[in-house]
Amino acid sequence: MSDAPGGPEDRPGRLRPTSAGAITAWGVAGLVGGWLLRTLVVRWGGTPPIVTWAQPLALVLVATILGATAYLTWRTVHVHHQRLEPHRAVNRLVLARACALVGALVAGGYLGYAVSWVGVGTELADQRVVRSAVAGVAGIAIVVTALLLERACRVRSDDEEP
Repeated sequence: MSDAPGGPEDRPGRLRPTSAGAITAWGVAGLVGGWLLRTLVVRWGGTPPIVTWAQPLALVLVATILGATAYLTWRTVHVHHQRLEPHRAVNRLVLARACALVGALVAGGYLGYAVSWVGVGTELADQRVVRSAVAGVAGIAIVVTALLLERACRVRSDDEEP
């Protein structure tokens, strides 16, 4: 598909790929939210959340499932040249877009939370930094695999040149 203005993606019935701007905006929103979380919880007299290994592992599981789905979709559409049923293609595309945006929000949130603990001299600060950073990287993996799934859903229309 052409990314040029006036190209096939500007015609009715066509979807444009998820924009880098949207992913960046969701990531920045998560970064700010994660960074503010510790400060606001402490200010209100609460205890900041502890990040266990379950959170990063769950995010890695999601990224793995998305990656496997992207690979299988790519193989079906681009290697075996089979068309997906329309409802399956739409479902995978919606899944990819949602996971790309939410993955950016989650990645930013965990990375912001990790940054908020840098230089803090409490008992669990180092643990929170490491686990939050790992969860942030897993969130980035979700974004990457979601974009791969979105790309795997692309098909050449009949009026485009091979």
